[in-house]
Amino acid sequence: MSPVSRGFRGRGRIPAGERDRVPPGQYVTTGFPVLSAGPTPHTPLPEWTFSITQGGDTLKSWTWQEMQALPAETVTVDVHCVTRWSKLGTQRRGVSVDTLLDQAEADAPYVLAFCDGGYTTNLPVEDVTDGKAWVAFGYGGEPLEPEHGGPARLLVPHLYFWKSAKWVQGLELRDADEPGFWETYGYHMYGDPWKEQRYAGD
Repeated sequence: MSPVSRGFRGRGRIPAGERDRVPPGQYVTTGFPVLSAGPTPHTPLPEWTFSITQGGDTLKSWTWQEMQALPAETVTVDVHCVTRWSKLGTQRRGVSVDTLLDQAEADAPYVLAFCDGGYTTNLPVEDVTDGKAWVAFGYGGEPLEPEHGGPARLLVPHLYFWKSAKWVQGLELRDADEPGFWETYGYHMYGDPWKEQRYAGD
């Protein structure tokens, strides 16, 4: 993983009354550290698509305009990075994964998020449904910047932030749970910050 880039302002104390929002082993930052495994893609919006696939077939695909036409939500969530920083009260805007799976008329026990640049991460379907996950394209009332995963990233705030895959292009529905990019390098298959599931065996 590359070094932290701009947006990092060092470790902060946990604000009074908010300790129950910060998982064990984490510290709070007011900046926004940027960590990536490779160069930042810059996908022109007319070329962007998001797809739901299964067994090699595309069940449903949306262009950028079609995604913007779907019902969107603004949510305020805390995010927790496996590198131990947490950022509280981040405001995101995006389309619920429930909406996308419903339109694709598809279901499976697991998904593999796939992204521009070849990044992938695995998730149980129950962790991206029932209002738990979004395809987010806005942050703080502005379009999501490429360095933070724009034009759109997966947002799964109850898991470590590497599961909120940047530059997401789709979800592959799977019958079995298979490791994604960081999981093959020893990161935990699930990634619950409250259980400190950072690495395999945690």
